[in-house]
Amino acid sequence: MSASPDRQVVEVEGHRLSLSHLDRLLFPASGHTKAQVLHYYARIAPAMLPHVTGRAASFVRAPEGPAGQSWVAKNPPPGAPGWVPLVPVEHREGTTEQVMIDSTAALIALVNLGAYEVHVPQWTAAAGPGRHDRLVIDLDPGPGMDLVACCRVAQRLRQLLADDGLTAFAVVSGAKGLHLYAPVEPAPGRAVSGYAKELGSRLRAEHPGLVVVSMVRSERKGKVFIDWSQNASAKTTAAPYTVRLLPGRPGVAAPVTWDEIAACEDAEDLAFTPEEVVERFAAHGDLLDGLAGDAHRAALP
Repeated sequence: MSASPDRQVVEVEGHRLSLSHLDRLLFPASGHTKAQVLHYYARIAPAMLPHVTGRAASFVRAPEGPAGQSWVAKNPPPGAPGWVPLVPVEHREGTTEQVMIDSTAALIALVNLGAYEVHVPQWTAAAGPGRHDRLVIDLDPGPGMDLVACCRVAQRLRQLLADDGLTAFAVVSGAKGLHLYAPVEPAPGRAVSGYAKELGSRLRAEHPGLVVVSMVRSERKGKVFIDWSQNASAKTTAAPYTVRLLPGRPGVAAPVTWDEIAACEDAEDLAFTPEEVVERFAAHGDLLDGLAGDAHRAALP
């Protein structure tokens, strides 16, 4: 039922949610409103949930959209329903409780509170931060480089991972770069980070003029930065299928095929609207289906 054109009460999986400010324009360049972003998440939830369920979520909150104030939030947003599950997470400053998105209802409830961008670590709450079950490498183009260069680097990294018995899955970050994931047998974050850094160093040795693994920003001009550090237990990565809060239009962390990466000749080739991501899911299913299960899981070399 509807209380006003800008507010609606809906039932999702047995939970009543009061959705507010539905007409709020979040992305002026594309015209996307809050209602359209909520609709996207409701439709993509079946694909997204396997990659976030069980993991302590943090958010980029921007109630008024990218043009307004935004901040990273690890604590549950004020107004979060009591039925949304919380998990304890140890940080340097102590133990806090964070949201765990385990259902479409929980996802919609959090997005309704302005938590538009979802980030998760590479470990599950049940296993703890000492046992990572995913490896992630963030390919970030430095000044003068673009997503096309990231795709070329990703193809070689895929080969190196395969040589080590690991299966790579690709996700355009929804911002500038590309995320590579590989399911691994649970291992300490330090071990996964060390392997990812060593992998990047191998590629740097092959192509010193193309890639960099150093955290020093001044060294990234004209190169692709292989960010191995997101495997640290305290770090998180933009979750697959999350909306990204880009100025003017929504980006999406969208899974892509290796054929698409090989064919990419322009960054716009792999830039998708929320609606296009839903269409891709309807046509092809979850392109990351092998990431969440155990079929491709392998031990770090």
